[in-house]
Amino acid sequence: MPTKNEIKVLTKNKNLRLRVLKGHFATSHSHINYYIDVTMQKSRLSEAKAVAHELVGYYKSSTVIDTILCLDGMQVVGTCLAEELTNAGFVSINAHQTIYVVTPEHTTGSQLIFRDNIAQMICGKNVLILAASVTTGYTANAAVEAIKYYGGQVAGISAIFATVSECSGYLVRSAFNPNDLSDYASHPAHQCPQCAKGEKLDALVNSFGYSKL
Repeated sequence: MPTKNEIKVLTKNKNLRLRVLKGHFATSHSHINYYIDVTMQKSRLSEAKAVAHELVGYYKSSTVIDTILCLDGMQVVGTCLAEELTNAGFVSINAHQTIYVVTPEHTTGSQLIFRDNIAQMICGKNVLILAASVTTGYTANAAVEAIKYYGGQVAGISAIFATVSECSGYLVRSAFNPNDLSDYASHPAHQCPQCAKGEKLDALVNSFGYSKL
């Protein structure tokens, strides 16, 4: 990620930090004034573990979780979270007394589907949705619909960064929130105040990264 206008939100845990870039960015669903870079959390084991350790407290004593559904390439964090839950003495109710870590397949229409070999890890299971970020809620909503369609129960929604506290009627838990970025803003493209001012886009962004224009 370019270092110009880069901001780091630090915590007491040296491995738990949020890297952001301020500017004018377009996602597939909205325009935002901060790009949230979670590349290191998704790829670097020490940072993935730190995120998992931060999130596990929301669930280890109160929520039954059989499966962690990883969106946005969050498999490393998901695996670390499953391990944190196991280390905390967490017991799942499925027959194997373990936690599955799975990812969905996306259709050309952006719907989430599960092949038969993966669907068995969703059907009848308590599924925690784990995303890199939850802002518009578009992807999280799609995950909720898919879990219900395949016969699973939603155990909750977690993310590294979230601007909403609820999505589809489920609480959203996150390591970072708008209190860490007080002026964070997300708008539909046709209502973007930066566009209205004639400010050009800096980049196109998605869960894979940053493409400068």
